[in-house]
Amino acid sequence: MRDAARHSFAESAASTAVPAAPAVAVPPAVAVPPAVRRLVLNDFRSYATLRLELDPRPVVLTGPNGAGKTNLLEALSFLAPGRGLRRARLEEVGRRGAGASAPWAVAATVATAKGALEIGTGRDPETDPATARRLLRIDGKPARSQAELARHLSVLWVTPDMDRLFQEGPSARRRFLDRMVYGLDAEHAARVAAYDHAQRERARLLREGTRDATWLDALESAMAETGVAIAAARRRLVRRLSTTLAQARGPFPAAAVALEGTLEGWLDEAPALAAEERFRTLLAAARAEDALAGGAKDGPHRSDLAVRHLASGLPAALASTGEQKALLLSLVLAHARLETLERGAVPLLLLDEVAAHLDRVRRQALDEELLAFGSQAWLTGTDEAMFESLGAAAQHFRVVDGNVVPR
Repeated sequence: MRDAARHSFAESAASTAVPAAPAVAVPPAVAVPPAVRRLVLNDFRSYATLRLELDPRPVVLTGPNGAGKTNLLEALSFLAPGRGLRRARLEEVGRRGAGASAPWAVAATVATAKGALEIGTGRDPETDPATARRLLRIDGKPARSQAELARHLSVLWVTPDMDRLFQEGPSARRRFLDRMVYGLDAEHAARVAAYDHAQRERARLLREGTRDATWLDALESAMAETGVAIAAARRRLVRRLSTTLAQARGPFPAAAVALEGTLEGWLDEAPALAAEERFRTLLAAARAEDALAGGAKDGPHRSDLAVRHLASGLPAALASTGEQKALLLSLVLAHARLETLERGAVPLLLLDEVAAHLDRVRRQALDEELLAFGSQAWLTGTDEAMFESLGAAAQHFRVVDGNVVPR
């Protein structure tokens, strides 16, 4: 039995819990809004080389479909842990030339409340594309893991692929939720990585028929500890988010959010250490069944984020396409308010073609909210007229055939 004095990951997270933050109409100004001041790409997607010098204002990228606008947002999404907004394999991201994918690189200088931050990342040129790994340097020093990015910068995106976020399976909703958690709990990224690693190793051992109880016990203990911590951090974020969402004003709809999952239910009933013990017991008892299933049938990797339109009472999946996009933006804006209140900085927002399903009133309301945050949001679209309300408050670029030209 573990030393009772040792705190679990989940207990540590729970000990910092605070009441849900009140909703505010306009978030307070931040001292230094996070802003990309320089972006350099090498052999990334459609860009052989690119160097952009920027100021802190929002960035508007317009141009025809296929011009390379989303590629720029994808490059910025690699300033966060994970596989970027397209969830592409590393060998797919490099510019295609004669044969194999090039060893791409992204470098950015980001102004933050703590000063300028230099981030460099890309595919390790010393590895084969089929077994590629991602290198990461922060302020010139190699980072131990991608999770370190979450300690410096929060990045959140909305893309056309997320138009069906509320209708499809729960995995995309979990990833979306976890990205929001990173903004208020940077250690969450490390916990998610540790849980995923332990889960994969356990599944491999079970698949290979290994019955080494000591090894499996150790992996299941790691899954229990980090898994309950993940569930606790998600619950904490959802509780904070709920008040802000329920009190939404203006054209973006109020929403109700809830977590659905076994561990989340246990944490409603008992302390974190009790939930850990219960999860560890469940995993040990399910080894034979999980060996046949190819992985653990329960845990935080099965949880789901439930979203409901508060005025109509309908689940988000049953709302119209336009209302679903508006609900998604309600979540993003509510989260940005929380970060502003609790950290003094909002996330770097990457909004790809968000205006496509928004009417004029909602487009203008979105622009006003982004300007109120003081955030350097990045927005893309094919029609320049959709961003007219931003005017000189934003920096505008035209993207055509991989060329990015100030307007």
